[in-house]
Amino acid sequence: MTAAFHIDVPHTDGTLAVIALSGEFDITTALAVRTRALDLISVGHPDLVADLSGVTFCDSSGLGALVGIWRCAKDADGSLTLAAIPDRLSRLLSVTGMDTFLPAYPSAEAALAARQGNHTTA
Repeated sequence: MTAAFHIDVPHTDGTLAVIALSGEFDITTALAVRTRALDLISVGHPDLVADLSGVTFCDSSGLGALVGIWRCAKDADGSLTLAAIPDRLSRLLSVTGMDTFLPAYPSAEAALAARQGNHTTA
């Protein structure tokens, strides 16, 4: 039986949004994550922080969703930053080379602070 999966958006501010994931990030949930992220991008939040602290499992579909979200954010002049990556997922990101283009922070708060520090408002 698959653990319940949840997608929450605990924070939005200007172009930034935090999307918090919990449960199994796999072939059955990856499309929902991508869809929710693309919805955020389309309404003016192209700078996303993905809080992965609650992810209990991630397969290649989950990794593919992250790459797709990163590309869409980049196309919208935004970015994807990862936060609170569980050890088991950190190893996957390293092995696949995703850690070379997806910045990561120890917590969503640290990622958000870093992202906000990189933004200037006109």
